[in-house]
Amino acid sequence: MTEILGKKLGMTQVIGEDGKMCPVTVVAAGPCCVIQVKTRENDGYEAIKVGFSEIKKVKNVNKPMTGVFSKANSKPYRILREFHMSDLKTGEMITVERFSKGDIVTVSGISKGKGFQGVMKRHNYAGGPGSHGSMFNRAPGSIGASSYPSRVWKNKGMPGHMGSERVTVKNLKIIDVRAEQNVLLILGAVPGAKGTYLEIRKEK
Repeated sequence: MTEILGKKLGMTQVIGEDGKMCPVTVVAAGPCCVIQVKTRENDGYEAIKVGFSEIKKVKNVNKPMTGVFSKANSKPYRILREFHMSDLKTGEMITVERFSKGDIVTVSGISKGKGFQGVMKRHNYAGGPGSHGSMFNRAPGSIGASSYPSRVWKNKGMPGHMGSERVTVKNLKIIDVRAEQNVLLILGAVPGAKGTYLEIRKEK
């Protein structure tokens, strides 16, 4: 399994091999430095801890994390994640060269926050008539509570906070790999706004 951290730069379009225009997401992926290698003997499981997005001002790093980076003889990084990869050593770098054009990847990230939303936007409710004084346009309607159970059932679709949660999109295709720029072009949309940090995992 191959994984890498990246940052969403935005979307554009490219011309595919068939001559058709393809919408792609531009992701600045890596390079990611291996900060720590966890073993089954010491930690109970095998994984690596990687860092992404270097912190320029060392004074902004707190003392505990300064010790972590010093032990690894590494620069400080803003984003740390654990990957289930066991073929790397501390100090090695993960780059986009581990990916190839045509690879199928899974992308995880924090979706756009949309604030407090009603049921039509949040749960795709149809709503009521929009004219002739129906007084029932975008309201949620009955919530099904009467003498029994005299409360609202759990997980009932109601207005509330929408977005700003972890979302995973599977089966996305890599259109191009630009190693000299550390950039991946992924077909379609990925979670989050511009600047969102992403986890990209290549499927076997």
